[in-house]
Amino acid sequence: MIDDGFRLLPEQASTHAPRVDLLYFFLLGLAVFFTVLIAALIIYFSIKYRSSNRRVDRTPGSGHALVLEIAWMVIPFLISMTIFGWGATLYFSAFRPPAGAMEVRVVAKQWMWKFQHPNGRREINTLHAPLGQPVKLTMISEDVIHSLFVPAFRVKRDVLPGSYATCWFEATRTGKFHLFCAEYCGTNHSRMTGCVVVMEPAEYEAWLGGGLANESPAVAGKRLFEELRCASCHMPEADPVRGPPLQNVYGHEVILKGGPTVTADENYLRESILRPGAKIVQGYEPIMPSFDGQVDEEQLIQLISYIKSLATP
Repeated sequence: MIDDGFRLLPEQASTHAPRVDLLYFFLLGLAVFFTVLIAALIIYFSIKYRSSNRRVDRTPGSGHALVLEIAWMVIPFLISMTIFGWGATLYFSAFRPPAGAMEVRVVAKQWMWKFQHPNGRREINTLHAPLGQPVKLTMISEDVIHSLFVPAFRVKRDVLPGSYATCWFEATRTGKFHLFCAEYCGTNHSRMTGCVVVMEPAEYEAWLGGGLANESPAVAGKRLFEELRCASCHMPEADPVRGPPLQNVYGHEVILKGGPTVTADENYLRESILRPGAKIVQGYEPIMPSFDGQVDEEQLIQLISYIKSLATP
C-alpha cells in the first residue's frame, strides 16, 4: 500500500513477491557468507604468517591436494547452477500467465499509462484490479521504450514500440500501490507514475460496471474491421477470396510462402496489418495495402481483439 514512511523493501502484495524476495535474500546471504569467510581467512593468515612469527613451518608442500581441487570446482558449480535454475524458474513463471487470467491492454506513451479492461472501460495512470485473480498485462509503446514497474508486486517489464510484451500478477492484498516507469523515456520521465488499486472481487465488479458505457475491444474492433472493409478479402463470404481467412487463425500455425511456418500471435497479427508484405501466407498474393499510419496502437489492439474473438469453441 502507498506509504510515505521509510521501508528497506517494498511490502509484498502479490503471489510472486515472496518468491522473488526469497531468492534475493538467498543471494544476499550467500554474498555475506563468502565475504565474511574470505575476510576472516585473510586476517587469520595475515596474522599467522606474519614475518615475525618464526614458529610457522614455511616449507613448500609437495604433491596435489586432489580433494581440495575437486571441491573448489564442484561447489561453485553447484552453487551457480542452483542460482541459475532458481532464477530461470522465477523468470518463466513471471512471464507466463496462468490460463484464464484476465487480460488488460496497456498502451504507454510520453508520459502516461493507458489501460483498457476486458469490458472496454478505460483509465489513465490508475489500474483497478481484483484481489486474488491473475491479471495479464499485454503492453505496447506508442513512442519510446518504457518499463512498467510495480515494486509491491515485484513486477517489472520493458514496454517496447512495435512489439507486444506481457507480464502478469495476482494481488494478495487490497489497497493502492505505486506504479512507475523504470526506463528513462524523456524530460518528464519522473512524472510517468501511477498506481494499482486492488479491490475485493465484488467491489471491482461494481466499479467495472459503474463507469461510462464503453465498447469492448472486440466489439470496437469489429466495427473498425468493417469500416476498413477488411471483410471484402478475409471473410468466407468474400467473392473472390483474396486474403487468408481469419476464423481460428489466432494461436495456430500459418504456412508462409516458401514453406516456413509462424504462430499467429499478437505480434504476427500486428505486423500483418502494418506491413502485410513482410510475411506472405502461402497461396495468396501480396496485394493487401499497409495500414501503417492509418490506425493507432489502440485501434490495432481492437482489431487484434476482434480477430482473436473469431475463434470458434
